[in-house]
Amino acid sequence: MAILIAIPAAANYFGVRSGANLSNVMTLAKLAPLVLLILFGVARFIHQPQMIRASEIASPGLSNWISAMVLLLFAYSGSENALLPTGEMREPRRTIPFGLGVGLLVCAAIYALLQFITVATIGPMITDRPLAETASVLFGRGGATFVAVSVMLSTYGWISGAILNAPRLAYSLAAQDDFPAILARLHPRFHTPAVAILFCALLGWVLASSGTFLWLVALSSGAVMVLYVATCASLIPLRKLHSNAPELRIPFGPVLSVLGIAICLMLMTGLKRREVFLMCVTVLVATGNWLWARRHHLEPEVKPVGPVAPLSPPS
Repeated sequence: MAILIAIPAAANYFGVRSGANLSNVMTLAKLAPLVLLILFGVARFIHQPQMIRASEIASPGLSNWISAMVLLLFAYSGSENALLPTGEMREPRRTIPFGLGVGLLVCAAIYALLQFITVATIGPMITDRPLAETASVLFGRGGATFVAVSVMLSTYGWISGAILNAPRLAYSLAAQDDFPAILARLHPRFHTPAVAILFCALLGWVLASSGTFLWLVALSSGAVMVLYVATCASLIPLRKLHSNAPELRIPFGPVLSVLGIAICLMLMTGLKRREVFLMCVTVLVATGNWLWARRHHLEPEVKPVGPVAPLSPPS
């Protein structure tokens, strides 16, 4: 596990281009088997259509639907992380909106089609390995192995993307004196946030070694809920403080903000006690860091602070 995390960490250590290239390769590698699974599933459905009754959708109950939505939030979250390395990109105002929009639509289509072919192939049966069961029907004996390899590629693709984005968030916070200054140190040759990359890789390894995949997904979803609630809540006063800022003039912004907060609060009821406890611990740590940063900002300046060193050149 340490070696698997070290590979994308090393790629990003040497530059954003190598990190992005690895992330692109892993994205193609994980999409190819999923698309193949969808094509075989749709072909089987055309020859053997199967209808789903409304009672089968309503039978799990509201609590199970909320639990499923908690996990689904993890699957759809993360697109906002593409904003983090924009300082190392060319023409981010043009490329980022297009990439976010297309990426979200592609993800939604793949998730919906995978869910569709799963139910159309094996029905609404309860199983811990729905895609493996589906692949066994579509591909025969080797279907489960096919899905296992696909899942590993998909997970590794996510890891490579996280190592690309997360350290640059830590670097940005440290550069603004909101995190310890050591995380804002850049490599003298590659101009990458080397300390932040090593820190995030080590933290990821510790979390990966401490629990199961589903536990980490639920914990990550809980953290995303807190982040989204804070973002939605901040949009309303920011629109008043910066009324001329085009980035904040989202159509129906306040209404969407309130709706987003309500959805996240509802999904928080699907978290388990252990996950809520660890989130509370994280909140306490974050609050302590905020108090430290606030006191640090209020301290009188002893000497002028020079400009922050730039990251690696745009790629």
